[in-house]
Amino acid sequence: MTVVRDNLATPGVWYFTDAMSAAEAAETAGFIESLGYSTLWLPDTVGRDPFAHIAWLASQTTTLSFATGIANIFHRHPGPMKQVATTLGEQTNGRFMLGLGVSHGPLVAGLRGLDYSKPLTQMRDYLAAMDAQPFASHSPADPVPVVLAALGPKMLELAGSATDGAHPYWTTPEHTAQAREVMGPDALLCVEQKVCLSTDASAAREAAKAAIAMYADLPNYRNNWIRLGFTDDEIQQRADRFIDAVVIWGDEDRVRAGIQAHYDAGATHVCIQPLSTEGVAVLDRNALQVLAPNG
Repeated sequence: MTVVRDNLATPGVWYFTDAMSAAEAAETAGFIESLGYSTLWLPDTVGRDPFAHIAWLASQTTTLSFATGIANIFHRHPGPMKQVATTLGEQTNGRFMLGLGVSHGPLVAGLRGLDYSKPLTQMRDYLAAMDAQPFASHSPADPVPVVLAALGPKMLELAGSATDGAHPYWTTPEHTAQAREVMGPDALLCVEQKVCLSTDASAAREAAKAAIAMYADLPNYRNNWIRLGFTDDEIQQRADRFIDAVVIWGDEDRVRAGIQAHYDAGATHVCIQPLSTEGVAVLDRNALQVLAPNG
Protein backbone atom coordinates (compact mmCIF):
# COMPACT_ATOMS: atom_id res chain seq x y z
CA MET A 1 0.00 0.00 0.00
CA THR A 2 1.19 3.51 -0.79
CA VAL A 3 1.88 6.09 1.89
CA VAL A 4 -0.91 8.31 0.62
CA ARG A 5 -3.45 5.50 0.80
CA ASP A 6 -2.34 4.41 4.25
CA ASN A 7 -2.81 7.96 5.55
CA LEU A 8 -6.29 8.60 4.19
CA ALA A 9 -7.98 7.82 7.51
CA THR A 10 -6.56 11.16 8.71
CA PRO A 11 -8.31 14.27 7.33
CA GLY A 12 -6.68 16.39 4.66
CA VAL A 13 -6.93 19.89 3.24
CA TRP A 14 -8.18 21.03 -0.19
CA TYR A 15 -6.96 24.47 -1.19
CA PHE A 16 -6.04 26.79 -4.05
CA THR A 17 -2.48 28.13 -3.71
CA ASP A 18 -2.49 30.17 -6.92
CA ALA A 19 -2.65 33.49 -5.04
CA MET A 20 0.55 32.56 -3.19
CA SER A 21 4.13 32.74 -4.37
CA ALA A 22 5.98 29.43 -4.65
CA ALA A 23 7.73 30.14 -1.36
CA GLU A 24 4.45 31.04 0.36
CA ALA A 25 2.82 27.87 -0.97
CA ALA A 26 5.71 25.77 0.37
CA GLU A 27 5.41 27.44 3.77
CA THR A 28 1.67 26.76 3.74
CA ALA A 29 2.23 23.10 2.89
CA GLY A 30 4.69 22.87 5.77
CA PHE A 31 2.15 24.49 8.09
CA ILE A 32 -0.53 22.00 7.04
CA GLU A 33 1.93 19.16 7.54
CA SER A 34 2.85 20.40 11.03
CA LEU A 35 -0.80 20.26 12.08
CA GLY A 36 -1.02 16.57 11.27
CA TYR A 37 -3.18 16.69 8.15
CA SER A 38 -2.44 13.76 5.87
CA THR A 39 -2.97 15.11 2.37
CA LEU A 40 -3.05 18.40 0.47
CA TRP A 41 -5.39 18.39 -2.53
CA LEU A 42 -4.69 20.85 -5.35
CA PRO A 43 -6.85 21.79 -8.36
CA ASP A 44 -6.16 21.93 -12.09
CA THR A 45 -7.83 25.00 -13.58
CA VAL A 46 -6.07 27.94 -15.25
CA GLY A 47 -3.42 28.56 -12.59
CA ARG A 48 -0.29 26.60 -11.85
CA ASP A 49 0.30 23.20 -13.38
CA PRO A 50 -0.64 20.94 -10.46
CA PHE A 51 2.00 18.31 -11.15
CA ALA A 52 4.93 20.71 -11.33
CA HIS A 53 3.59 22.44 -8.23
CA ILE A 54 3.24 19.17 -6.31
CA ALA A 55 6.79 18.21 -7.23
CA TRP A 56 7.96 21.48 -5.67
CA LEU A 57 5.80 21.19 -2.55
CA ALA A 58 6.74 17.55 -1.99
CA SER A 59 10.42 18.52 -2.09
CA GLN A 60 9.75 21.01 0.73
CA THR A 61 7.86 18.57 3.00
CA THR A 62 8.55 15.15 4.48
CA THR A 63 5.32 13.42 5.50
CA LEU A 64 2.51 15.33 3.78
CA SER A 65 0.87 13.50 0.87
CA PHE A 66 -0.50 15.24 -2.23
CA ALA A 67 -3.40 14.64 -4.60
CA THR A 68 -4.81 16.34 -7.65
CA GLY A 69 -8.34 17.43 -7.08
CA ILE A 70 -8.63 16.96 -9.98
CA ALA A 71 -6.39 16.69 -13.06
CA ASN A 72 -8.40 17.41 -16.22
CA ILE A 73 -8.24 14.46 -18.62
CA PHE A 74 -8.87 16.69 -21.63
CA HIS A 75 -5.67 18.64 -21.02
CA ARG A 76 -3.29 15.67 -21.21
CA HIS A 77 -2.87 12.57 -23.33
CA PRO A 78 -3.25 9.34 -21.32
CA GLY A 79 0.43 8.51 -21.87
CA PRO A 80 1.87 11.72 -20.38
CA MET A 81 -0.72 11.53 -17.60
CA LYS A 82 0.56 8.10 -16.67
CA GLN A 83 4.14 9.35 -16.92
CA VAL A 84 3.70 12.31 -14.61
CA ALA A 85 1.64 10.38 -12.05
CA THR A 86 4.10 7.50 -11.92
CA THR A 87 7.05 9.88 -11.74
CA LEU A 88 5.52 11.74 -8.80
CA GLY A 89 4.64 8.48 -7.09
CA GLU A 90 8.25 7.35 -7.29
CA GLN A 91 9.90 10.69 -6.49
CA THR A 92 7.67 11.37 -3.46
CA ASN A 93 8.13 7.84 -2.08
CA GLY A 94 4.44 7.07 -2.38
CA ARG A 95 3.09 10.44 -1.24
CA PHE A 96 1.00 11.09 -4.36
CA MET A 97 -2.51 10.17 -5.48
CA LEU A 98 -3.93 10.95 -8.91
CA GLY A 99 -7.39 12.48 -8.95
CA LEU A 100 -8.83 12.57 -12.48
CA GLY A 101 -11.93 14.27 -13.78
CA VAL A 102 -13.79 15.48 -16.85
CA SER A 103 -13.99 19.04 -15.48
CA HIS A 104 -16.77 21.13 -17.06
CA GLY A 105 -17.99 22.05 -20.50
CA PRO A 106 -17.33 25.80 -20.13
CA LEU A 107 -13.64 25.12 -19.45
CA VAL A 108 -13.08 22.17 -21.79
CA ALA A 109 -15.22 23.15 -24.78
CA GLY A 110 -15.58 26.86 -24.09
CA LEU A 111 -12.10 27.97 -23.06
CA ARG A 112 -9.96 25.18 -24.56
CA GLY A 113 -12.07 24.42 -27.62
CA LEU A 114 -12.01 20.65 -27.00
CA ASP A 115 -14.68 18.02 -27.53
CA TYR A 116 -16.92 17.56 -24.49
CA SER A 117 -19.72 15.61 -26.13
CA LYS A 118 -19.61 12.35 -24.12
CA PRO A 119 -17.66 12.90 -20.89
CA LEU A 120 -18.56 9.55 -19.29
CA THR A 121 -17.54 7.59 -22.39
CA GLN A 122 -14.45 9.74 -22.77
CA MET A 123 -13.43 9.02 -19.18
CA ARG A 124 -13.97 5.28 -19.62
CA ASP A 125 -11.87 5.27 -22.79
CA TYR A 126 -9.22 7.46 -21.19
CA LEU A 127 -8.73 5.11 -18.25
CA ALA A 128 -8.35 2.14 -20.58
CA ALA A 129 -5.86 4.04 -22.73
CA MET A 130 -3.84 5.19 -19.73
CA ASP A 131 -3.65 1.64 -18.41
CA ALA A 132 -2.35 0.45 -21.78
CA GLN A 133 0.40 3.07 -22.05
CA PRO A 134 4.02 1.97 -21.49
CA PHE A 135 6.23 3.43 -18.78
CA ALA A 136 9.96 2.78 -19.17
CA SER A 137 11.57 4.12 -16.01
CA HIS A 138 11.72 3.58 -12.26
CA SER A 139 8.28 3.00 -10.81
CA PRO A 140 7.08 3.46 -7.24
CA ALA A 141 7.01 0.42 -4.99
CA ASP A 142 3.22 0.36 -5.32
CA PRO A 143 0.97 1.72 -8.07
CA VAL A 144 -0.23 5.30 -7.66
CA PRO A 145 -3.87 5.27 -6.45
CA VAL A 146 -6.37 6.81 -8.88
CA VAL A 147 -9.70 8.35 -7.95
CA LEU A 148 -12.30 10.06 -10.12
CA ALA A 149 -14.19 13.28 -9.63
CA ALA A 150 -17.59 11.59 -9.52
CA LEU A 151 -20.99 13.00 -8.62
CA GLY A 152 -23.67 11.19 -10.60
CA PRO A 153 -24.41 7.47 -10.30
CA LYS A 154 -22.83 6.47 -13.63
CA MET A 155 -19.50 8.20 -12.95
CA LEU A 156 -19.54 6.83 -9.39
CA GLU A 157 -20.10 3.34 -10.77
CA LEU A 158 -17.14 3.81 -13.13
CA ALA A 159 -15.01 5.12 -10.27
CA GLY A 160 -15.78 2.05 -8.20
CA SER A 161 -15.20 -0.45 -11.00
CA ALA A 162 -12.29 1.04 -12.97
CA THR A 163 -10.28 3.01 -10.39
CA ASP A 164 -9.53 3.02 -6.67
CA GLY A 165 -12.52 5.23 -5.90
CA ALA A 166 -14.01 8.71 -6.05
CA HIS A 167 -13.33 12.31 -5.06
CA PRO A 168 -16.70 14.10 -4.78
CA TYR A 169 -16.65 17.92 -4.51
CA TRP A 170 -19.37 20.33 -3.29
CA THR A 171 -21.52 17.57 -1.83
CA THR A 172 -23.24 16.58 1.41
CA PRO A 173 -23.21 13.57 3.77
CA GLU A 174 -26.36 12.38 2.01
CA HIS A 175 -24.40 12.23 -1.24
CA THR A 176 -21.56 10.44 0.55
CA ALA A 177 -23.99 7.73 1.64
CA GLN A 178 -25.31 7.42 -1.91
CA ALA A 179 -21.78 7.21 -3.32
CA ARG A 180 -20.83 4.48 -0.86
CA GLU A 181 -23.92 2.52 -1.83
CA VAL A 182 -23.08 2.77 -5.55
CA MET A 183 -19.37 1.97 -5.25
CA GLY A 184 -19.51 -0.72 -2.59
CA PRO A 185 -17.60 -1.08 0.67
CA ASP A 186 -14.02 -1.26 -0.60
CA ALA A 187 -13.64 1.76 -2.89
CA LEU A 188 -11.89 4.88 -1.66
CA LEU A 189 -14.31 7.72 -1.03
CA CYS A 190 -12.36 10.97 -0.60
CA VAL A 191 -14.84 13.76 0.05
CA GLU A 192 -14.11 17.49 -0.14
CA GLN A 193 -16.02 19.60 2.40
CA LYS A 194 -16.03 23.39 2.70
CA VAL A 195 -16.06 24.71 6.25
CA CYS A 196 -16.31 28.15 7.80
CA LEU A 197 -15.31 28.44 11.44
CA SER A 198 -17.62 31.31 12.39
CA THR A 199 -20.70 31.59 14.57
CA ASP A 200 -21.78 34.75 12.74
CA ALA A 201 -24.49 33.34 10.47
CA SER A 202 -24.50 36.32 8.12
CA ALA A 203 -20.71 36.42 7.71
CA ALA A 204 -20.43 32.64 7.30
CA ARG A 205 -23.17 32.52 4.69
CA GLU A 206 -21.61 35.41 2.78
CA ALA A 207 -18.30 33.54 2.74
CA ALA A 208 -20.14 30.48 1.44
CA LYS A 209 -21.92 32.49 -1.24
CA ALA A 210 -18.61 33.95 -2.40
CA ALA A 211 -17.19 30.45 -2.74
CA ILE A 212 -20.26 29.18 -4.60
CA ALA A 213 -20.24 32.07 -7.08
CA MET A 214 -17.64 30.51 -9.37
CA TYR A 215 -19.34 27.10 -9.36
CA ALA A 216 -23.11 27.63 -9.28
CA ASP A 217 -23.59 27.81 -13.05
CA LEU A 218 -21.45 24.75 -13.83
CA PRO A 219 -23.88 22.02 -14.95
CA ASN A 220 -22.19 19.10 -13.18
CA TYR A 221 -22.52 20.72 -9.75
CA ARG A 222 -25.97 22.16 -10.34
CA ASN A 223 -27.32 18.85 -11.60
CA ASN A 224 -25.95 17.07 -8.54
CA TRP A 225 -27.45 19.61 -6.16
CA ILE A 226 -30.80 19.13 -7.88
CA ARG A 227 -30.46 15.35 -7.49
CA LEU A 228 -29.90 16.00 -3.78
CA GLY A 229 -33.25 17.78 -3.56
CA PHE A 230 -32.46 21.47 -3.99
CA THR A 231 -34.39 23.57 -6.49
CA ASP A 232 -33.00 25.78 -9.23
CA ASP A 233 -34.44 28.75 -7.36
CA GLU A 234 -32.73 27.77 -4.09
CA ILE A 235 -29.41 27.42 -5.88
CA GLN A 236 -29.83 30.64 -7.86
CA GLN A 237 -30.98 32.65 -4.83
CA ARG A 238 -28.39 31.02 -2.52
CA ALA A 239 -31.14 30.05 -0.09
CA ASP A 240 -30.11 29.38 3.50
CA ARG A 241 -31.25 25.75 3.24
CA PHE A 242 -28.92 25.19 0.32
CA ILE A 243 -25.99 27.16 1.75
CA ASP A 244 -26.21 25.45 5.13
CA ALA A 245 -26.22 22.01 3.51
CA VAL A 246 -23.13 22.39 1.32
CA VAL A 247 -20.96 24.50 3.66
CA ILE A 248 -20.50 23.55 7.32
CA TRP A 249 -20.25 26.68 9.45
CA GLY A 250 -20.39 27.40 13.15
CA ASP A 251 -18.23 26.70 16.18
CA GLU A 252 -15.69 23.90 16.43
CA ASP A 253 -18.17 21.32 17.70
CA ARG A 254 -20.65 22.00 14.90
CA VAL A 255 -18.01 21.89 12.19
CA ARG A 256 -16.44 18.72 13.56
CA ALA A 257 -19.88 17.10 13.71
CA GLY A 258 -20.46 18.00 10.06
CA ILE A 259 -17.16 16.45 9.05
CA GLN A 260 -17.89 13.34 11.11
CA ALA A 261 -21.23 13.00 9.32
CA HIS A 262 -19.31 12.19 6.12
CA TYR A 263 -17.31 9.49 7.89
CA ASP A 264 -20.51 8.09 9.37
CA ALA A 265 -21.98 8.02 5.86
CA GLY A 266 -19.07 5.98 4.52
CA ALA A 267 -16.27 8.39 3.61
CA THR A 268 -12.74 7.01 3.65
CA HIS A 269 -11.23 10.49 3.83
CA VAL A 270 -12.48 14.05 4.22
CA CYS A 271 -10.42 16.97 2.97
CA ILE A 272 -11.61 20.29 4.35
CA GLN A 273 -11.52 23.53 2.40
CA PRO A 274 -11.53 26.38 4.95
CA LEU A 275 -13.49 29.46 3.91
CA SER A 276 -12.57 32.79 5.46
CA THR A 277 -15.03 35.56 6.31
CA GLU A 278 -12.24 37.95 5.24
CA GLY A 279 -12.38 36.97 1.56
CA VAL A 280 -12.11 34.10 -0.89
CA ALA A 281 -8.33 34.43 -1.32
CA VAL A 282 -7.61 34.37 2.43
CA LEU A 283 -6.49 31.13 4.06
CA ASP A 284 -8.12 30.74 7.47
CA ARG A 285 -5.16 29.39 9.39
CA ASN A 286 -7.05 29.54 12.65
CA ALA A 287 -9.66 27.14 11.28
CA LEU A 288 -6.92 24.76 10.20
CA GLN A 289 -5.38 24.91 13.66
CA VAL A 290 -8.65 24.45 15.54
CA LEU A 291 -9.73 21.51 13.36
CA ALA A 292 -6.27 19.95 13.10
CA PRO A 293 -5.82 16.20 13.62
CA ASN A 294 -3.07 17.09 16.12
CA GLY A 295 -5.40 19.42 17.98
